[in-house]
Amino acid sequence: MTSDGADRDVPSERRSPVGTPVVRGDEAITGERARDAVGFDPDDPESVAEAARVVRQFAEGAVNEDNIFMLRGAAACAALVRGVGSYKEAVERAGGDVTVSFVRKWARVHDLPQSIRRHVALGDIAPTAAKHIARVGGEARYQLAWATIDNDLTVREIRTIASEINDGRAIEDTLADRGVTIGELTLTLDPETYRDLRRLAAYDQVDPGELTNDVLGEWIDEQNLRRPQSRFR
Repeated sequence: MTSDGADRDVPSERRSPVGTPVVRGDEAITGERARDAVGFDPDDPESVAEAARVVRQFAEGAVNEDNIFMLRGAAACAALVRGVGSYKEAVERAGGDVTVSFVRKWARVHDLPQSIRRHVALGDIAPTAAKHIARVGGEARYQLAWATIDNDLTVREIRTIASEINDGRAIEDTLADRGVTIGELTLTLDPETYRDLRRLAAYDQVDPGELTNDVLGEWIDEQNLRRPQSRFR
């Protein structure tokens, strides 16, 4: 029972329109606050002007470390850059103490895939940690995000890991230095499922983890076929 994962290529970049409050507007994540989610349209001059105002407010610390408002600030950064055409122009439009580095970092957070942004909104990943996860590209971006959640990595550790990855080091090696093995996850099963997993694994003479991996791999492939749109949001 194996799954080759051939259909599991998932994008590591945002696929929903820039500025759209896909996560912030989801009541399952933000509750009643979803009703007040503000979107930014980089093709609408008035919306771009509002994004510039929010970016300046964001840079001045007016969001009070609130995860949802920080995601809104990130959306404003991304929409402003897209609307005016460059980081330099975005900084000039926002004014105040806004810098190119500030806008670039938060725009990258907005461009993270939805699955990671959802954990930022829920508080599982600190927005400051998300800035460093966003510096990493491809598959490593997901692996670093999940390692952050499962191993309580600090922002300082995440920053260092991101730098090492961007310097060409394999993420497996830099995580191993911190006692983290990619793919290790503690699962809690109900007693009956645990009993039968052990029983069937013994019959097939396979490790319970290997059997679980095969079964989950098949389920994931099935979900990707049934709900392909979820891979591109």
